[in-house]
Amino acid sequence: MAQQAYVTETDNGGSGPERRGDRFRRLLNRFLSGWRGDRRIWRRGVLVAAVAILLALVMVLHARIPNRIGNLGSLTETFLPWLGLLIPLLFVLALVRKSATALVAVLIPSLVWLNLFGGLLTDKTGTGGDLTVATHNVNADNPDPSGTARDVAASGADVVALEELTATAVPVYEKALESTYKYHSVQGTVGLWSKYPMSDVKAVDIKLGWTRAMRATVTTPEGRVAFYVAHLPSVRVKLEAGFTARQRDKSADALGEAIADEPLKRKVLLGDLNGTMNDRSLNGVTSQMRSTQGAAGNGFGFSWPASFPMARIDQIMVQGIEPVSSWTLPATGSDHLPVAARVNLDTTS
Repeated sequence: MAQQAYVTETDNGGSGPERRGDRFRRLLNRFLSGWRGDRRIWRRGVLVAAVAILLALVMVLHARIPNRIGNLGSLTETFLPWLGLLIPLLFVLALVRKSATALVAVLIPSLVWLNLFGGLLTDKTGTGGDLTVATHNVNADNPDPSGTARDVAASGADVVALEELTATAVPVYEKALESTYKYHSVQGTVGLWSKYPMSDVKAVDIKLGWTRAMRATVTTPEGRVAFYVAHLPSVRVKLEAGFTARQRDKSADALGEAIADEPLKRKVLLGDLNGTMNDRSLNGVTSQMRSTQGAAGNGFGFSWPASFPMARIDQIMVQGIEPVSSWTLPATGSDHLPVAARVNLDTTS
């Protein structure tokens, strides 16, 4: 069977097969021909360039966006990585406008975004570690609590925290997890399950009037570790009030104070903080602990909503402990994804 070839004119008027590279160069030259000798390429696209500069300023100065008006600063910081989606759009607009000014301007937010989040694009996952932990907001309306419990236990975690537990669902979780975890405690709507002995268990007051945080000492083969489980209040986006998070912020400060007062040097925080590591309102917690995802994860590790994860509001944070790896687990019957991490408790070597 004869092989069909692309044909193009040769220098001597004949024809011959057209190489793919030659086709690409021809198309590129055709595209650039509209730019050559056009003095207006530096005058067009001023609006696109201005938007690019504004985008860069928002990312660089996000900490200075005030929270006084609808907590706008925290709202921006919650979805800050997604601002990067505007960069390809601006790049395309710059090409359509044939604007060299806009193309140069688009480079600025590109570099800013890479500086802020480029490190999350690399795989920092390590090997080893001596303790696996997991946390999951199981959702009060979960239609399959027993299946959710089995899924989380199947992760192989040594210590598991669950949030948004209801009084009717607690016995279901206890029964489903009892064969894997010998020790557990439920305080209010949060609970901690462990393969290792637990002691000094108590509720943590995060200024809500009811219990959504707890603390326990887990005695691992490498020694004692203070575990905190927390479910900070939800935030809402309202047309008349903006991003309402006052109660969440107050609870975050109280949780940060409790962790700061913890006498044990090795600490783990597991829970749904209803905020990302970029959110300044969580500084009371994030300023003193490391995110396992940021230190040893692969990618952004978004955990909510489970159907289309857009933010990592479910956190594993440590102090005096070395993160080794961090990841999200498959979806369960909850609207959150479970998250897990492997850590090294022996940091002397």
